[in-house]
Amino acid sequence: MAEKNKGGFAVLKRILTFSKPYLHFPILAMVFSVINVAMTLYIPILIGNAIDCAVGMGQVDFDSILPILIKLGIAAAAAALSSWLVNLCTNKITYLTVRDIRRKVFDTLQKVPLSYIDKTPHGDLISRMITDTDQISDGLLMGFTQLFTGIVTILGTLGFMLSIDPWITLIVVFITPLSFFVSSFVAKHSFDMFRKQSEARGKMTALTEEMIGGQHLVKAFSHEDEAQAEFDVINENLREYSVKAVFFSSLTNPSTRFVNGLIYAGVGIFGAVSALAGHISVGQLSCFLTYANQYTKPFNEISGVITELQSALACAARVFQVIDARTESPEPENAVVLDEGNIDGRVELKDIFFSYEPEKPLIEGLSLNVEKGRKIAIVGPTGCGKTTLINLLMRFYDVNSGEIRVSGYPVKEITRNSLRGSYGMVLQETWLKGGTVYENIAYGKPDATKEEVINAAKAAHAHSFIKRLPDGYDTLISDDETNISQGQKQLLCIARVMLCLPPMLILDEATSSIDTMTERRIQNAFDEMTKGRTSFIVAHRLSTIKEADCILVMQSGHIVEMGRHEQLMEKGGFYAGLYNSQFESGMNG
Repeated sequence: MAEKNKGGFAVLKRILTFSKPYLHFPILAMVFSVINVAMTLYIPILIGNAIDCAVGMGQVDFDSILPILIKLGIAAAAAALSSWLVNLCTNKITYLTVRDIRRKVFDTLQKVPLSYIDKTPHGDLISRMITDTDQISDGLLMGFTQLFTGIVTILGTLGFMLSIDPWITLIVVFITPLSFFVSSFVAKHSFDMFRKQSEARGKMTALTEEMIGGQHLVKAFSHEDEAQAEFDVINENLREYSVKAVFFSSLTNPSTRFVNGLIYAGVGIFGAVSALAGHISVGQLSCFLTYANQYTKPFNEISGVITELQSALACAARVFQVIDARTESPEPENAVVLDEGNIDGRVELKDIFFSYEPEKPLIEGLSLNVEKGRKIAIVGPTGCGKTTLINLLMRFYDVNSGEIRVSGYPVKEITRNSLRGSYGMVLQETWLKGGTVYENIAYGKPDATKEEVINAAKAAHAHSFIKRLPDGYDTLISDDETNISQGQKQLLCIARVMLCLPPMLILDEATSSIDTMTERRIQNAFDEMTKGRTSFIVAHRLSTIKEADCILVMQSGHIVEMGRHEQLMEKGGFYAGLYNSQFESGMNG
């Protein structure tokens, strides 16, 4: 348990490092807290003085009470204004801190290897970045708000009580440690439950995001009952952890109120005895009881802060796990920047070994030499390593052993941005961002002119359908991308590459969602686009790659055949079997 508390303290310390640039806000908050507490504690003295002005029945010194009431109004106004300023400062430091944490998470996600994104449920990442950071802000806001005023109130109240009667003050100080014991007990037992609650919430977000995103698939395979059962398990775990977390945290308030009741009772009894003995006046006793109540109030608030802070720390630990994720290996200081002057389009793979999981080998001993301007087609059954090879060429993943060279340079000695900028990619899975059609086409070349974008769209045979959209190139693509078809999405992705026309191209089943007539026109555009450019084409419809300079036939991570279409057909081997099977299945259908 001590290790958990130590871990919680380390997380809190790390959160506060994000607050360092904004230290002027807590300093101002402390100053305004002192003013607020001083005015708040001065009010009971004024009330006590006013009470002492009432000597007896019909004996009230109204001339002395009036100035006291004026001072009372000024003190109340000053307390209210300083309280507002304290909240303003604590809000500023809280939301600036959380803003920087969220920014750091997003920055890390831009730098982690693609393998991290692939292996981590996307819903869980979203939960950590949004829901968990919101919990951090709630905990910090309550913590900062109550911390400054609470500490100053406790110290100030003790000082005022000591000035009135040191012996009664000792009673208050003697009983106070019970509150710390209660708070410590709650903190030990609630942190673990809040951590499990956050984890369960992340799993629920991940499952919900996955099920909603794949709702068509869920319904197509009648998977509703299984999805509901899986959700119910996670939901029940979340309920259990939430109930336990709330149970332990709810012990705080009644326990500390019990301790506060003991303090108030002790002050009342001994204060009354002291007043009867003539050591203090009735007004001073009233003032003392008010101070005793104000002294114990921060302990109630701080105990609530501890509960909220435990939840915030549990969420922060999950957020920092993302921030601490291993980023892509750093580039060498003298990394090569590929540009028009040093790139010729040659790609060489030397004895490549790669697997996503060590116990499941995929690509073994793959070697390939591609000359400038060659059109290389990659074919093979599902799972043979076609897309994996593309991931390695783009350096989304690094090879386990072997070497990949581009234009004679090892890819590990080339900057990632310039390497990836040297390829134009059109994938089977389209990706469009929220924005206009124009912005999506110009994604890789933001400074492109309207004329360049239109010419690229015409080359991709997308111009005609774009003009039919409500606002043409200024049409906003909806968040769920339902206002354009899958084939139209793919045409926009092709236009995006047509606009940039880098020296090397990767076409991974680029026309899979396009009708046959448009596909023929696109193939003509591809032929123009690939002239003089090194091209890698992943295709399932083998009829589309008959004109390739070289066809690589892959099976289980190995190149089993290599050559032109006619040569491979004459061999009558694996490729010929794949090619003929497509027509046989078509005839049977």
